[in-house]
Amino acid sequence: MHSNSLIELDRAHLVHPVASYRGHEAQGVRVLSSAKGATVTDAHGRQLVDGFAGLWCVNAGYGHESIVEAATRQLRELPYATAYFGLGSEPAIRLAAELAERAPGDLKHIYFTLGGSDAVDSTVRFIRYYWIARGKPQRDQFISIEQGYHGSSTVGAGLTALPNFHAGFGLPFAWQHKIPSPYPYRNPVGEDPAAIIAASLEALRTKVEEIGPDRVTAFYAEPIQGSGGVIVPPKGWLKAMRDLCKELDILFVADEVITGFGRTGPLFACAEDEIVPDFMTTAKGLTSGYVPMGAVFMADHVYQVIADGAGASAVGHGYTYSAHPVSAAVGLEVLKLYEGGLLDNGIKAGERLMAGLQSMKDHPLVGDVRGRGMLAAIELVVDKTAKTPLPAEAQAARRIFDRAWENGLVIRAFAQGVLGYAPPLCCTDSDIDAILERTLKTLDKTLADPDVRSAMKD
Repeated sequence: MHSNSLIELDRAHLVHPVASYRGHEAQGVRVLSSAKGATVTDAHGRQLVDGFAGLWCVNAGYGHESIVEAATRQLRELPYATAYFGLGSEPAIRLAAELAERAPGDLKHIYFTLGGSDAVDSTVRFIRYYWIARGKPQRDQFISIEQGYHGSSTVGAGLTALPNFHAGFGLPFAWQHKIPSPYPYRNPVGEDPAAIIAASLEALRTKVEEIGPDRVTAFYAEPIQGSGGVIVPPKGWLKAMRDLCKELDILFVADEVITGFGRTGPLFACAEDEIVPDFMTTAKGLTSGYVPMGAVFMADHVYQVIADGAGASAVGHGYTYSAHPVSAAVGLEVLKLYEGGLLDNGIKAGERLMAGLQSMKDHPLVGDVRGRGMLAAIELVVDKTAKTPLPAEAQAARRIFDRAWENGLVIRAFAQGVLGYAPPLCCTDSDIDAILERTLKTLDKTLADPDVRSAMKD
């Protein structure tokens, strides 16, 4: 079909996620037609390096025939099997076992979902069930972190702490509370790691006291805050927060939907942070985005409380596509690829990416460079001393994305002037070098933007 026809059909019928509907109608869709490795090709034949792995999910890269074969084989043998009624399929059972074997500590029980949002939603239900089973139904208050992202479901969007996910939706709910982000670059206590950790611990203690120690049920944290602007907490921060939750008898949920499956280096960021959460949510890299799937990892001690609390009764939570056999078959193959060399390549490529981005710190617009592994960000400012963000008139989210696209690069451009990177782990040296070269061109074009120049003069 002609690309103009697709644009019109899209404009008339396809509702895009997290988009200005009127803005998208005016702008029109950019249609992607094929992809291989770390490169995507649009409907006009333009090739771009995908510096964001789709939506930080195509960790293995595009075009792996072995993944296609695994899905095709499963489609032919058994395209669907419900996990209700005590039924199951071999791929789902094997994937659960493989994940449990690799998970930190006693995260030995796996509940499969369709993606990250419903994985987070599932933890909320499991956590409420857990406390009711423990005879403490008054424990119904949840805490998360400002600038955190925990999905776009009705409940998860309230745990999320980004304005777009609340405005117009009546969120967050009264039982969803927030503490400040550790955000080293813009933390009121400065950038000293010990001070940031101490401030976060104090904020959590204070919030628990304010709500009531016998009311708080769980605390949610990302090892790195992704959609909030790729905010990397100081080393030791996650462990300190996890330890405090244990002390306060609060369940700790590590949201690894973005960081899981090699994004920061190891299979799970929690392993590098040396923690064992009570729940861990994953998705995205679980299937490298080839098919939908998420997973909730549940600690054994939590599972036992829920199982004993239910007794002979069913735990009333489930989805039609939980433990889908095709998604599980893909997950098994992707796991083989990660451990067959992709994780190692990602570590090597991540070092090259971070070194290259760090070399741009002298650019007039670059205020901060941060990241871990193949997850990174550059934060742009018009005044480095005052850390003044780009002005709203510069329309950072739209214009920077457009400039990068014109330069043959896909990145995440955040509204506050942060450029986000999450390239596929398969990136070659030349892929990383192309990301860096095209980033520099994008920065220079942004520097020439009249709205940016005007703000710098002021």
